[in-house]
Order: sequence, then structure tokens, then C-alpha cells
Amino acid sequence: MQFISRLAQNARNGRFDKIIMQLRAGWALPNLTPMKIGFNLLLYTGHVTSENFAVFSRLKETGYDGVEIPIFDTSDPSHFKKIGAEIKNNGLQGTAVTILPDEAHNAISADAKNRQGAIDHLKRVLECAHNAGVQTLCGPYYQVLGQFTGKFPGEDELNRAAEVHRAIAPIAQAAGVKCAIEALNRFEAHLLNTMEQAASYVKRVNHPNFGTMYDTFHANIEEKDPVGCIDTVFATGKLNHVHISENDRGTPGRGHCPIKPVIAKLKKIGYDGWLTIEAFGSALPDLAAATRVWRDFFPSREQVYQEGYALIRKAWDAA
Repeated sequence: MQFISRLAQNARNGRFDKIIMQLRAGWALPNLTPMKIGFNLLLYTGHVTSENFAVFSRLKETGYDGVEIPIFDTSDPSHFKKIGAEIKNNGLQGTAVTILPDEAHNAISADAKNRQGAIDHLKRVLECAHNAGVQTLCGPYYQVLGQFTGKFPGEDELNRAAEVHRAIAPIAQAAGVKCAIEALNRFEAHLLNTMEQAASYVKRVNHPNFGTMYDTFHANIEEKDPVGCIDTVFATGKLNHVHISENDRGTPGRGHCPIKPVIAKLKKIGYDGWLTIEAFGSALPDLAAATRVWRDFFPSREQVYQEGYALIRKAWDAA
């Protein structure tokens, strides 16, 4: 009876993580909150090749569950089979990130030809993602980065983007890939900036395979409550991914983003997906220009993935 009483108390307090721990202890249930820690490879490259494969084993040795691969170059979808095989060979899992490259592939364009270009591009991205065996495709694949109208997004832009994503969502589902659209800060994009906007947009697209994500870096800029806003997006049932990124895009834990409170919040509400570190340096000029990263914010990449992993692991275990 005391066991049931404790379960009820934790349910009233919203402590679903505690409920799971009690159930495991009481009935020896398997792990029901398989949080996974990933690392975004954009710190190293915009296009993964065999030259980057050595990073996989180092990440695995550190404790990572997976890697996040950029899918920007879709010219050779078969190449991603090699990447997927190497990910698997290292005992890792995969997610992916992508963007829309230019106006000819812009989902919010008033030109129907460009919107079709966005659909065609995302189809190729999904072919690559399927070949690599990734679970989730995240990123701001609704507009061209750094391209603004100077106005709040209108219904016409939102509807045009939703048209593209309704076409893509079932294709992604058939490929075994979840969609996680990313709201960016106002200096990089204008269509989606906040978790409220992201949650509303997911409802607009209205497809079971189409969700959104949360990023500590963007939330730290755009949200009045960068921790509490997680409730808004989690309530949609479509929080498909999380990026852990410091306020300067450097080593997690060495800035002022509320990363530990965010992780505690995610565990409390029962989030069971990826916590993937996203950090950027100056090694990739095109990406540096898009993300406004003019210098490195860390002494070494090893510091980023080693300290980042330790931060997430300790914060989750302590929550």
C-alpha cells in the first residue's frame, strides 16, 4: 500500500522519472527512459567522410550513444551507406541535421517552383538519412538561413512551409526517420524563433511523424523562461530532439546557458530522447558565416566532447 501511495504522490507532483524508478525497483522493469547522449559532427565537418571516422571511436570511448551527421551534400546518397555502416560498427546510433541551401530550395518562397525545389531537396536528404540509418532529422529546413523579410512571419509564409512539410513528413515516416524542425534565434531566421511558435507550427503541419525540437542556445536568446518554455513544446507530444549548446557555441558548462536546469526539467517531465551536443568553431568558413562564429571558444575539440558528455551525464543522474 505504501508503494502505491508513493507512486500517487509522485504522479501528483509530476515526477514521472521517480515513478519509473519506483516501478523498476518494485517490479524489475526495463529502462523506460532511455535518454541518449549524442554529438553533432558539425564541429568537425559539413560533410562526413572516411577521414572523420576516427572521431566515432573516440566518442564511443567517452560514452556517447550516437553521432549527429550533417546532410548538406546530397549528390551521392550511396555515400551515406558507408557512414551508416561505420556508425554501427562503432556501436553507435545516428541522427542527422540539414538545412535548405538557397532560394531555389526555399520552403517559404512565394514561387511554387522554389517550394517544389525544397521538397525535391528534402527527398534527397531523406534518402541519404535512410541510407545512413539515422533516427531523426533535425534542423531549420523551412527557410534559407540569414534571409529575412524584416517582418513577423505571415500566414502565407507559414502555410507555404507547412505545404512542403506535409509532403515530406510521410516520406520521412516511410524511411524510418522522425522530423524535428528547429526554431532558431531571430538573427538566423524569422519564421520560427520560440517554442510557442514551434508548437503552433507542428499543429499546423498536423502529421504524426512531424515534430520539433529544443535548443538551449536559441532558447537562451529568445525565451523569457528558457526552462519553463519546455512545457509548451513537450505538451504537443512532438518534442523529438534536444540540442545542448552553450551560449557562445563552445564547451557546454563553461558559459551561462541554464543547461543543468534544462536537463533536470527534461528528466522530470519524462523526456526520453536524444540530448545532443552542438558546438561550432571557425574551421568551417561557410558554417561560421551562417552562425556568426568568428573564433574558437574552446582550446580543443576534445574538451568540448569530454566535458560536455560529463556535464550531461552528471546532470541527468543527479536530477
